[in-house]
Amino acid sequence: MSRPAQPPVFSAAPHRMMFFAGAVQMVVVLLFWGTELVGHYTALWAAPHTSVPVASAHLFLMLYALFPLFFLGFLMTTYPRWMNGAPIPRRRYACSFVLLAAGLILFYAGLFTSRALLAVGVAVYLAGWGAGLYALFRVYAAAPTRDKFYERLLNVALAAGAAGIAAYGLWVVTGRHGFLVFARDAGLWWFLVPVVVIVAHRMIPFFSSTALKPYAVFQPRPALLLMFACSLALGALEMAGLRAWTWPVDLVFLAATLVHTWRWGLLRSFRVRLLAVLHVSFAWCSVALALYAIQSLVLWRTGHLILGFAPLHALGIGFLTSMMVGMASRVSLGHSGRALVADGFTWACFWGISVTALLRIGAAIPPLAHLDGLSLNVLAAAAWLLFLGAWAARYAPMYLRRRIDGVSG
Repeated sequence: MSRPAQPPVFSAAPHRMMFFAGAVQMVVVLLFWGTELVGHYTALWAAPHTSVPVASAHLFLMLYALFPLFFLGFLMTTYPRWMNGAPIPRRRYACSFVLLAAGLILFYAGLFTSRALLAVGVAVYLAGWGAGLYALFRVYAAAPTRDKFYERLLNVALAAGAAGIAAYGLWVVTGRHGFLVFARDAGLWWFLVPVVVIVAHRMIPFFSSTALKPYAVFQPRPALLLMFACSLALGALEMAGLRAWTWPVDLVFLAATLVHTWRWGLLRSFRVRLLAVLHVSFAWCSVALALYAIQSLVLWRTGHLILGFAPLHALGIGFLTSMMVGMASRVSLGHSGRALVADGFTWACFWGISVTALLRIGAAIPPLAHLDGLSLNVLAAAAWLLFLGAWAARYAPMYLRRRIDGVSG
């Protein structure tokens, strides 16, 4: 009897396609930004000409063209499992991937040639994001599970991501700064931070309970709603230009994350490296919120921004990037048939992200911005390429090969 035909390896599971694109983006984004930084801070070459200001291009790439690829790969895998729903059909996640990849290619082409082509790239990318959300929402609507608390919050955050991409596209077409402000603040506080906090709240206690015995699960839903509300409030305050008044919300959000970090068992988590990476990543959220609170309080009292972009990079690199790599490593190992163990290489790459965050935080503070005449910005970009490039080189091939245990998917 002939064996049933198996789908091509690359499209056998949604995480393969999305994680591969995310791993590539992890390197390409920083190659682009690193080229700009070296051109700006050294005399090696001139910074490349772009059709939109380079900072606004960096904004789109970091908020919407890196993390979301991993989000879709993860959620397309977990939504059916969390809600006992049907797996997402291959045609749906493949359609989303093709549109997302095409949109990014057009975006990069337009970035160096024409603003009109860049706008087309954003539109195609938005269509890919919409196709991905449609696939997730179909699972959500049809799944028999009554308790869809986490998924309901995630749906709101994912929709905010679509709104942010659309706003960025409108800025490209019209040049109206308000669209760019919305894309910036909604992308961070209404989309990225809520998605990662929600997933962490859902998964870290679960993973901890399977690895640490005995373990008391701490997963209060009102506390998650509080953190979700704080993130939405911070986005609204930033959009309104009220940065000096974010500190009360920062402090409430900070208190909630600190309680979770303590109750989840940060110190105990170091018994299992693959678990520790998630706990340390979440602890970075508290570091970032503390920096945001200090920045806002000083701004409120003196009118001066003393930390620049330091809080943003503690959040974006320390928290979001670390958590993304931690979750992606776990999914990649488990779904390739490998043991759920963070070896020395993965452990070193993970801590390299924290080194990158510290360098970028230092670069934002004037007295620390240069080391023997060399910009810490450049060093941070080099560290990103070194550690995350190494991670991508190790993990990306897993998405192109069959599982080592012979299981399909």
